[in-house]
Order: sequence, then structure tokens, then C-alpha cells
Amino acid sequence: MNRIVIIGGGPAGYEAALVAAQLDADVTMIDAEGAGGACVLHDCVPSKTFIASSSVVTGYRGTEQFGVRAPGPETVAVDARAVHQRVRRLATAQSHDIHAKLVKAGVEVIHGRARLGDAAAHHHHPVVVTPFGDGPGHEHGGAAHPPGQELILEADMVLVATGATPRVLPDAVPDGERILNWRQIYDLDRLPEQLIVIGSGVTGAEFASAYLAMGVHVTLVSSRERVMPHEDADAATAIERVFRDRGMTILDSSRAAAVRRRGDGVAVELTDGRVVEGSHALMAVGSVPNTGSLGLAEYGVRVAPGGYVTVDRVSRTNVPGVYAAGDCTGVLPLASVAAMQGRIAMWHALGEAVTPLRLRNVSANVFTDPELATVGASQEDVDSGKVPGRQVMLPLSGNARAKMAALDDGFVKLFCRPASGQVVGGVVVAPNASELILPIAVAVGNHLTVDQLAQTIGIYPSLSGSLTEAARQLMQQTPEL
Repeated sequence: MNRIVIIGGGPAGYEAALVAAQLDADVTMIDAEGAGGACVLHDCVPSKTFIASSSVVTGYRGTEQFGVRAPGPETVAVDARAVHQRVRRLATAQSHDIHAKLVKAGVEVIHGRARLGDAAAHHHHPVVVTPFGDGPGHEHGGAAHPPGQELILEADMVLVATGATPRVLPDAVPDGERILNWRQIYDLDRLPEQLIVIGSGVTGAEFASAYLAMGVHVTLVSSRERVMPHEDADAATAIERVFRDRGMTILDSSRAAAVRRRGDGVAVELTDGRVVEGSHALMAVGSVPNTGSLGLAEYGVRVAPGGYVTVDRVSRTNVPGVYAAGDCTGVLPLASVAAMQGRIAMWHALGEAVTPLRLRNVSANVFTDPELATVGASQEDVDSGKVPGRQVMLPLSGNARAKMAALDDGFVKLFCRPASGQVVGGVVVAPNASELILPIAVAVGNHLTVDQLAQTIGIYPSLSGSLTEAARQLMQQTPEL
């Protein structure tokens, strides 16, 4: 029987463990946080639960136009303590569910830390484990080991899936009270009065949007000319316009040099000499991989600048039998990608047929209000000629269902091959864009044409009708072959 040791219990680790167990391998997973890892306990699941609360407040906006008299968002009281308790409760419940699933599948789960050992003294890959004792989820069963007593596991294959943690700037160190990272906001007893969000990438934009909906005055510090600079330019511009219209202050082309406590608030010093004051500062300046204490370099595993583990498209490192997956690889920081990297690693290591990771087929979503979802070729790809393509962009304002819901913002954009009409990418800015992107993702992944998408009978009225309408317009443009 193959012995698999997985270091890290996030989406890459636990999904890999389930695949390996299904293939009758002997699987041990070690994680310091608990099943689900930081993704479930601190990052993705908590943040989206928090955003769900903000979406409830958003529902009170503009009700008069529907003939419904209700208090506006500014009169809705948000109980921060109750919101944060719900966030933590759901995250813990999800972690317990994952732990129970792992144990039921036959995976040995150890709550602790691990590193690669001395390869010279062993025939296989040695993994040195320091158990913490019973951890989160162990009421569902699983392995218990004396805390602090090291043990060495001999593995035929090791998967490194240790994730990443929030980046800390030297002059803006979070204190958990006024200067916060996104894992610390759930410790607050009340909402900030004036929140300064530093960093306008995905994480910064999502929290800025959520707090704005909850009635917090938000200042977003963006080092680029627009928010979410790595997203579709039309989409980012549309969402930035919504932010400004709803009262957010956006400081574009601005970079924070330092964040300091000042009385009962904070002062953010910008590199151009300006100082911005608020009650709290949220640091959203990216993440760093958790690879420093794993003994990778000593073991001969190639690590890129910044600490990311170098892998190929089937998650192999340069050392045979050692794989890596998830945020510690720097491939694409999405839970869905991490999970697929982990599955691919197991399928490959255990001799199953496997398709290498194709980032072109990956859907991504930003959970702002409205949401921003993308898949496949980008506008930049098409404009640069990297991907030959034609496009159609339809504003939601022309969609019947959008009119009924008073949705003035958002659009659908579709890209296809010039001659064949094969769908190669798309962008959606809309409420629930994370759901609306799926038909485009299916089309991209299965090489469907705009003709096939256009001839699909959908629902009328629906927001998804804009997808088939965009396909019909591109179909009409397709030249005869």
C-alpha cells in the first residue's frame, strides 16, 4: 500500500487526502489549524460569511422604487458581535464537517506541525511531526498523539500544502485592535467608525465593499490608477464607479508608507507625504507562503524567490515523490485551484490518468457588490493579439430581469474565436456573477461555440439571458467558412 503524507489541511490538502483514500492509499494529514486549514477557519469561508451579512443590509437599499416602504441602509443596525459570532460558528462547523469526512474516509488526521526530515538516513521521504494533541474536530474521531513528542513518518509520497499568511509591512504591523489584518477583524466588538483599507486587490475590494454596505465610512488606498488592477479593466472601472457613487473615498495612485496608532484611531502615512486618519486600518497587501520552516531547501526542493514552491502542471517539485499544491506554490491563490492541484497530485502520484492543470479554464470571482467573475481569455489577451478573438459587451441595463430588480450597474462580456466562433472567455459584473459565470466556463472548458450557446433555450426573464443574447450577437458576426 502507498503511504501518503500531506502537510497542510486546507483545500489542497484535504481534497488530496480524500482522493488518495479513495484510491486505497494509506494517508496521513498534518495541519496546525484544523481540518480545512486557514481557508476554512480564517480566510475564505469567514470572509464570504461576513460578506453575506453585508448583502442583507444591501437589500434595504432603494426599496421605495419597488413600492415597498422600509428603513434605508443607513437606519439598519448591524450587531458586529453577532455577525462575527456567526462567522466563527459557521467556519468551525465547516471545519468539523471536513474532519468527519476525512476520518470516515480512513485518513489519519494529526493536529500539529511537520517538516521534511533527513533524507540521507531513510529509504523513503521522512516527515518529522510535532503533534499538538487533540485539535479542532477530534470529537469526530481520528488519531491522537502525545503533544510535543516528535514522530517520524516514512512516506512514499509527500504533498506540501501549507498555504499562506497575510503579509506584514514593517511600518504597519497589525496589533489586533486598531491596525488589523483580515483575520483579526472578527475580534472587534463593534464596527469601525472610519475604516481605511490599504490595498485595492481582491481582498481589499471585498472588505471595502462589505463595510461600505454596513454603513461604515470607508477610505480605500490604491497604489494603482484603479481598484483591482489585475482584473478586467471595464469590470474594475464599473465597480469603482459603484463604490464612489455609494460614498467610498478612493485614493488612487497612492501608496501607504506607514500606519501608526494615534489616540483612539490610526494615521496612515502615504509616500507622497499626505496623512489619512481613521478609527481603524485594515491591511490587505497580499500574502506570503508558509514554507520557511519546512526544511525544503535542505531537502533539495526548489523554492522560488518569495518562498513559493516551484511545481509543474501536475504539482511535482524537482524532487521525485515530493509534490506541492495550493497557495504555497503561488500558481493562483484560489481555493478551487488549490483543491484541483491537490487532486491532480494524488492522481499522478498513484498512477491514475490525469489532465495537467489548465489555468485557462479556471473561473475566478470577486465578492464585491456587484460581483466580478471571469474565465478564460481576457480583454488584454484579445487586445494584444495573444488570443485572436471577437467580443460583445452587453450592459445589464437592457436585460428585462435586471430592470425588474432595478439593476443599473453591470454587464456581460463574451469573447470568441474570429472564424470558428469557439467561446474562449468571458466577464460578468452582476449580483451573483459567481453563478452566472458557470455557463461561460462550461463553454470554454468544452470548446463550445457561440452558436451552441445561442441555441440553448434558457429562462425568460433571467440575467443569464444576457449570456445567450451576447452569443447570438457574436453568432451573427461569424463569417462563412
